Amino acid sequence: MSALLTPARPQEPNTGDRHRLTVTGGLAALSLDAMASVAYGPEAIVLVLALAGGAGLGFTLPVTLAIAALLGVLTLSYRQVVAAFPEGGGAYGVAKTYLGRQAGLVAGASLIVDYVLNVAVSVAAGVAALTSAFPEILPYTVWLCLAVLAVITMINLRGITHSARAFIAPAALYVGAITLVIVVGLIRNEPAVYAEHTPHALQTVGVLLLLKAFANGCASLTGVEAIANAVPSFKKPRVKRAQRAEMALGVLLAVMLIGIAILIEKFEITPAEGVTVLSQVTQASLGDGPLFYLVQFSTVALLALAANTSFGGLPVLTQLLARDNNLPHLFALRADRHVHRYGIAFLTITSALLLILARGEMNLLVPLFAIGVFVGFTISQAGMVRHWLGDRPAGWRWRAALNGFGALLTFVAAIVVTISKFTEGGWLIVVTMPLVVATMQWVNRSYARIGERLELGKTPVPPRPRRSLVVVPVHAITRLTCEALAAALSLGDRVVAVNITHPEDESEARRFVEDWERWHPGVELVQLFDAHRRLDTPLIEYIKSVPERRVFVLITEIEPEHAWQRVLQNQRGAVLARALRRRSDAVVCRMRFRVTATAHHHG
Repeated sequence: MSALLTPARPQEPNTGDRHRLTVTGGLAALSLDAMASVAYGPEAIVLVLALAGGAGLGFTLPVTLAIAALLGVLTLSYRQVVAAFPEGGGAYGVAKTYLGRQAGLVAGASLIVDYVLNVAVSVAAGVAALTSAFPEILPYTVWLCLAVLAVITMINLRGITHSARAFIAPAALYVGAITLVIVVGLIRNEPAVYAEHTPHALQTVGVLLLLKAFANGCASLTGVEAIANAVPSFKKPRVKRAQRAEMALGVLLAVMLIGIAILIEKFEITPAEGVTVLSQVTQASLGDGPLFYLVQFSTVALLALAANTSFGGLPVLTQLLARDNNLPHLFALRADRHVHRYGIAFLTITSALLLILARGEMNLLVPLFAIGVFVGFTISQAGMVRHWLGDRPAGWRWRAALNGFGALLTFVAAIVVTISKFTEGGWLIVVTMPLVVATMQWVNRSYARIGERLELGKTPVPPRPRRSLVVVPVHAITRLTCEALAAALSLGDRVVAVNITHPEDESEARRFVEDWERWHPGVELVQLFDAHRRLDTPLIEYIKSVPERRVFVLITEIEPEHAWQRVLQNQRGAVLARALRRRSDAVVCRMRFRVTATAHHHG
């Protein structure tokens, strides 16, 4: 029972590092979410700024630069988080240590919500890009989403290293393709293909419009925290490798975002029905040839695979939450190859439900996406400010200022995103996050109550032997009965065989007693009669009437030679065991007797 409250830390085998991540593997396994956001982040900015026409679109680069500046602050901040919390957990670890348990739970809830949404959005976005290219498969959107999710789940169940290896090539292809678009676009004097301009009802460029564009574009920053959440998944030296991966992600993402923003302004790209901003930029830069389709294909692939960020980060986070008694301890269990199966199962089931409810439509899910992550960002940065103010190492002032500025920016972004997306489904996140926090508090209180009853943390009195009774339910005299009584005699001080029968079966009951006396096993026989032919109630009432405080009930069961033979059994043992556990304090022992052609022993 103690294992229920303090899940054992899994021992690290010497070969464990073989199943862990390198810097490149870390980028492939944990950063696809952030890198794939280049496909929808700039578009989210342009959609808002286009409302003010050409004047508004002129602010695409300044808004993107502001997002890149925030990305820089977050990247440097999460490098510090990696060093301060090498056991992983990111925002949750920071908040729990420096802002208290409640803030830690809010950060944990925001990350859980964001990870689940990331899977749903990434899969839906990848499938949406596919159905755009092949409209005839549009009716099968939900099934395609579930198929993609199933493939990613199967890869991750084989271990995070396998997923990293599988995703390195698509990630490299995508980064190369976007870099090619940017480089060729910067060299070109005019677009290879002119984009169509759709007239819009114009608004004026105001602070609110720019703030909304900034908040929308901040969708590009989701996934920046994933590396800090999964530091234990890296090879040694873990902190250095995770920090390098974080910096590499920051630089790559900033270059891609700024590059695309420059080309949007240069080629005067505006939102168009049925065509993404990224594909318009690609056409303007590379034309309509094979390179255009290469970029589109790599984007589709990466959007679908971006879900992998969650599969790398969420199981590590749920393990930490389970260790702190905030989630069921199942989430702390780890299988071979460092796979947290229960975390992966939870992520797959919840994201599958979201995809089914949203009918695989990306636009229903995207509005929910950025809210949760900004709450986590803000809490994490505020916690790091407390860290610097408390520890005061060399250079603590500029680091605290950097994190404080980042916290302010992400807090403003969180407020703007929540208000602007509230009616588009954002209310769902505002409701869900407190529910997740309340659930974790309930789990924690339940474990605390069990801990009090078990007197965890106190040294118990030395154990003393108690007089015990072993009760063996019997209904026939067979070799199974003989084996059960032999085992019972070695278990307790007194053994009683209990035979339960119906009052009408008097002759049968008398014959059983005669057979017992003829056999003479040296064990007391008690016969109980029940008019309703119940097994459990008479036995439980008898157990409650005996003088012994410690009672064992030994239930015998046949273990069949073949699995199909289980249908031949009456399941009496299982029914009895369940009733005894629920309605008595008896210790239930289930002894299996193996029926095989060669075996002459019980198991």
